Amino acid sequence: MGHAMNIIKTFFTLGIIGVVVITALFIDFTYKTFSYRQSTHKTDAIVVLTGGKGRVEEGIRLFRASRAKYLFFVGVDPSVRKSDLYRPKPGDPSADNVVLEKSSRNTLENSIYGRDLILRSGVRSVLLLTSRYHLKRASILFRNSLPADISIIPYPVDSVNLKESWWSHGGSFQLLFREFYKYCMFRMFFILAPGELRDSVIPAVSGG
Repeated sequence: MGHAMNIIKTFFTLGIIGVVVITALFIDFTYKTFSYRQSTHKTDAIVVLTGGKGRVEEGIRLFRASRAKYLFFVGVDPSVRKSDLYRPKPGDPSADNVVLEKSSRNTLENSIYGRDLILRSGVRSVLLLTSRYHLKRASILFRNSLPADISIIPYPVDSVNLKESWWSHGGSFQLLFREFYKYCMFRMFFILAPGELRDSVIPAVSGG
């Protein structure tokens, strides 16, 4: 009986430690998520991960302000044309430097297809633009897909579905915890298989 109680106490203690560790890591994740600031640095390319509200519009605004030579839209629906997203006005940068990537369907594929587009264009620095809640996962994927000497500057886009007071807003908490879980899975993957995403076949990229 005493031996069984000791086993139960051990599992209970380990469970408590696990909860404390996960809670601490989650709080750190949320703190860093809300610590991202919109950088004013110029880069070679703006990389927009499409799919979230406000991302495309912010990417176009920055491109029109000449914050980068190239504007890459990654994860675009195959039916979308370049002119649907960007139509230069007088004085705007040319649409020739706007490229649509239409093959990727999730963040992992975004990083692989986006990496190949970046390398093909000779870009050495990127402004990685996506929703704030998505930025840590996107950043770790692109950092582990691209060569270490290519600079990545995370750029957050805020949305109404993520509140800074996330602990009192159920939707924000769920959104952050899902991202935290996915981020941890990729973090563990890269610990076990570093450099795995830097070697894959370069896919075709559509310019239209």
